[in-house]
Amino acid sequence: QVQLVESGGGLVQAGGSLSLSCAASGSIFRIDTMGWYRQASGKQRELVATITSGGNTNYVESVKGRFTISRDNAKKTGYLQMNSLKPEDTAVYYCNFRYYSRSFTKVPTDSWGQGTQVTVSS
Repeated sequence: QVQLVESGGGLVQAGGSLSLSCAASGSIFRIDTMGWYRQASGKQRELVATITSGGNTNYVESVKGRFTISRDNAKKTGYLQMNSLKPEDTAVYYCNFRYYSRSFTKVPTDSWGQGTQVTVSS
C-alpha cells in the first residue's frame, strides 16, 4: 500500500516563504504526474501545480512566478516551494501522485497525502 506523507506547512507572514514536501512509501514502479492541490475553507479543492515524469510543469495562474514545483524520482518525493506568499494562499495543501505499481501495470493509481495547513497572515 502506497502512502504519501506531507510536511512543511505552517504559519508565515505575507511575503514569506514555505517549502512543502511529499514523500511516498510503498511499492511504486514509476511515478507519472505529481501534483499539489489546495482547499481553502468553504471552497472547492483546486489544482495548484503539476509536474510530469519528463519535468514539464503547469501552474494555476494565481501562483505563477511565486511557486515552484519539483521532484526527486529516486527519493519518490515531490516538493512545492512557495515564495511571496499572500493571505489568499491560506489553505490545506494536498499532494497527489499518479503512479504505476508494477512494470506491467497498465492503469495508474492516484494516491493523496493527508494534507498540510498553510496559513499566511497579513
